[in-house]
Amino acid sequence: MRWESQKVQEGESAALIPLKGMIRSVRTPEFDGVTFHEVAAKTALNRVPGQSAMPFEWTINPTRGCLHQCVYCFARKTHEYLDLDSGRDFDSQIIVKTNIAEVLRAELSRSSWRREHVALGTNSDPYMRAEGRYRLMPGIIRTLAESGTPFSILTKGPLLKRDLPLLREAAQLVQVSVAVSLAMVDPQLQQRIEPGTPDPRARLNLIRSITDAGLECSVLAMPILPWLSDAPEQIDALHAALSDAGASEVTAGALHLRPGAREWFLQWLAREHPELVGRYRRLYRGGSYAASGYRSWLERQAAAARRRHGFDRPDAPRDDDEVWRRRRDPAGGPESAMNEIAASPAQPALF
Repeated sequence: MRWESQKVQEGESAALIPLKGMIRSVRTPEFDGVTFHEVAAKTALNRVPGQSAMPFEWTINPTRGCLHQCVYCFARKTHEYLDLDSGRDFDSQIIVKTNIAEVLRAELSRSSWRREHVALGTNSDPYMRAEGRYRLMPGIIRTLAESGTPFSILTKGPLLKRDLPLLREAAQLVQVSVAVSLAMVDPQLQQRIEPGTPDPRARLNLIRSITDAGLECSVLAMPILPWLSDAPEQIDALHAALSDAGASEVTAGALHLRPGAREWFLQWLAREHPELVGRYRRLYRGGSYAASGYRSWLERQAAAARRRHGFDRPDAPRDDDEVWRRRRDPAGGPESAMNEIAASPAQPALF
């Protein structure tokens, strides 16, 4: 069997965790410091809670945990439901549902299934490096397409290129949406904040490959990081690169810090940029989301960049670009922008 010689032995209790449907735990030299816990899943489809703001009702997560190691990942807290921590364990203790395609086929064959849209890439990237070993996505894609179920994929992984012929075939049968996550084009910052992900150039090449295959590719430019990746020239450079790569649409948004991700991100910030910790605590003191004034300012900046680079949307807020540039004092960053917005009678109070 695959990786049989790398199977974790019974004496290695630190790597063994009690999971329903556990088959075995596996380590391999190709993934140093990572343990894959292979399980037989009982369900493949996950229903999104009714109160969620997500634009879909169903998701599929072939894995739990993620090798990308993004310090801001909102899904980190989900590992705590497995009695694992949301920090290092999320990055290194990866749950793999090895039978997910078979289980999905059974679920989609039920007469009660209404062929609603299914999203992949919501809690764990389906094209992280481990997919090269487990090859779960081809079976999932075929099963969804053959059942007449529309689906979307969000990824940071160029491994998706492998399945482009399959996605083109699926698009002949159902609606298929593909999106790439890329929020910064500075490779040094990207490797510090997302150390397990492919660099920006690899993801820009992925966008081009998707469009060359005849599929539209939207981009989720999230998270934009206050004081780190939100300068006007950074936002402009990002949109310019995405336009050159052939992206069809860009949606930008500020970092949000849910419990689990918040603690892990602030630890990283204290190590890498201790001077910003106080600013972030003030900006996010109202909860998981940045203050509304900052989010409004960032949206206008992103909207201006979309217009400049051909991503104009009829519903995007329009304002004088220079006004919003002036509201971001280069020396003070987003905080001074918020202060000026807060002082304006046309803007709601920030706190």
